[in-house]
Amino acid sequence: MSSIRMFAVLAGLAVAGIGLYSYMARRAEAPPDVAETAVVVVEQEAGMGLKAPRDMDGPAFVVEEDFTPLLGQWGDGSYHKAGWNHYGPGYFTLDRETGVLATHGGMGLFWYAAEQFDDFTLRLQFQTSVPESNSGVFLRVPEMPVSDDYIYHSFEIQIHATSEEPIHRTGGVYDAVAPSEDLAKAPGEWNDMEISFVGDRITVAVNGTQVVDWSAEPAGKVADFAPRGYIGLQNHDWETSVWFRNIRVKRLD
Repeated sequence: MSSIRMFAVLAGLAVAGIGLYSYMARRAEAPPDVAETAVVVVEQEAGMGLKAPRDMDGPAFVVEEDFTPLLGQWGDGSYHKAGWNHYGPGYFTLDRETGVLATHGGMGLFWYAAEQFDDFTLRLQFQTSVPESNSGVFLRVPEMPVSDDYIYHSFEIQIHATSEEPIHRTGGVYDAVAPSEDLAKAPGEWNDMEISFVGDRITVAVNGTQVVDWSAEPAGKVADFAPRGYIGLQNHDWETSVWFRNIRVKRLD
């Protein structure tokens, strides 16, 4: 084969490789098409093939005075994950049109690395794929996660409606305080969660009702906690998924 023909073949393979990479990148970010209420197939790269209802009713983007959204938007209105990092197995994907984050695999942490918070109120919405879906919201992660050590130095607000132990159910502080009520909605419905961490006081409301009011202290797996830190979302396992949207924070300091 002449050198010219060899060059042409190699160039063609390079173009094809770039095209495949671009396609896979778009697939990794692009969620399934969603109707007002639809049944969708979770991305195959999540290793599940799981069908989960996703009710997309409600605003795609909530604007509230003094609250800052933690997912940014480009000039065309599409969403991006700038400012976020991921530690550990698994990953999160983002629907760039609706601003919905989806967990895949685990156990890992998707954390907002652009800023640390001390006293704050965090509001978000979450939805589960099945009753056993497991996730959580980490508060005041003191340092950039480089190992699983962060779980011993930050509190997790649990998302797990069917845990056998009340102390590990949705709205509770994992290993520390059980929610006063089980208020998580059925899979396929959006839940509202509000978390405040002021000084050493943690309050949690699920779907408009307060379920935790606790003066934080080392408990369970948590040996100590910091006066400020990062906010993070957990991706727990390959068998279930949790979706998040409308993540916004208000500084109280």
